[in-house]
Amino acid sequence: MTLGELRQKDVINLQNGHLLGRVTDLEFCEAGGQVTALMVPGGFSLTGLLRGERCALVIPWEQISKIGDDVILVSVDESCFAPGR
Repeated sequence: MTLGELRQKDVINLQNGHLLGRVTDLEFCEAGGQVTALMVPGGFSLTGLLRGERCALVIPWEQISKIGDDVILVSVDESCFAPGR
């Protein structure tokens, strides 16, 4: 599967049914080359708002439940998202 294919899938949180958005980026482990997290658009931060940028929500790979044909199902506590890196 390519990043382009992942970017076409909606990311849904199984804990509350919220649509989190679509994948915007991936995070990799430099040493092993494995994907460690997916990034989806987040809200605006104060400094980002001034620059017109959005924060990214980082979803650790371990919290991905299923990658299907149309959606990516994750199980995350949305109040604990790490800010984008």
